[in-house]
Amino acid sequence: MSVLSSVEYSVLDLAPVTDTGTEAEAISNAVALAQTAERLGYKRFWLAEHHNMDGIASAATAVLIGHIAAATHTIRVGAGGVMLPNHAPLVVAENFGTLATIYPGRIDLGLGRAPGGDRLTLRALRRHNDTNVNDFPEQVALLEQLFGPEQPGQRLFARPGTNTRVPIWLLGSSLFSAQLAAMRGLPYSFASHFAPALLHQALKVYRDNFQPSEFLDKPHVMVAAPLLLAPTDSEAEYLATTALQRGLALIRGEGLRMKPPVDDMDALWHPREKHAILSMYGEALIGGPDTVSKKLKILIESTQADEVIFTCDFYEHAHRERALTQLAELVT
Repeated sequence: MSVLSSVEYSVLDLAPVTDTGTEAEAISNAVALAQTAERLGYKRFWLAEHHNMDGIASAATAVLIGHIAAATHTIRVGAGGVMLPNHAPLVVAENFGTLATIYPGRIDLGLGRAPGGDRLTLRALRRHNDTNVNDFPEQVALLEQLFGPEQPGQRLFARPGTNTRVPIWLLGSSLFSAQLAAMRGLPYSFASHFAPALLHQALKVYRDNFQPSEFLDKPHVMVAAPLLLAPTDSEAEYLATTALQRGLALIRGEGLRMKPPVDDMDALWHPREKHAILSMYGEALIGGPDTVSKKLKILIESTQADEVIFTCDFYEHAHRERALTQLAELVT
């Protein structure tokens, strides 16, 4: 078995909206992309939760997961992830317990610790500003209980949810969730698609401290990476400027609607911005098939990942579908 065929591959989507597009089109494209991923043999199609962000149509993550699960048949559909500080754990358990009841064996729940967004957004989500990320371990434990079988003396239940055993993943870009995932024996996904700096350190912490559980008997690692694959290196580098512009808009606090590719990014960013954005894309797989194949092999060998999950921020939906198709051909 080759290195590239030794792992499983998945897709992480934000239902991106283009500068001239609509949210309805973005959601339709997400469904089509999930159907393509399913046909090509990808294992999961995850959606990320973001709020109050122009250019991202996956805010109501559980609703969109249900919509995509209804339009597919076998691919696992889930959250990558739900930002748990934004929500009451019981509501999360009810939402995902309901999804798991409708689509048994196909729903994943990835959990993030960062609340995301500004205070105005947080207040609109939770009606107060005292969200404490230090409660995250307790909230994760409660979700495990709510998805588990009924226990003697238990008084709080998710209906539906009880005994659905929705798989919980912990997501992160630092060491905290790596430590917690290890302690609780949960699968771990590192967000190296936008914050790769601590990738290897976090995976070492997770593996070194892993404690077997009813969920896993050994560590299970997923690594996220931007996939910007095209027929040639030059085309991929050109099309990748859409993703780079999105990164630039993010650090500037601007809208995140995807913009068409440009010939020269140096005309758009300052040197410090360039350094910051290229650091964000340090694990990006940008290039034609040969280049991406080599980069992906290095990523898998260096991380010993069990799975790789891809974002793909090309401007044209057809180019995103083409990239997934090309990648599937490379790894089979």
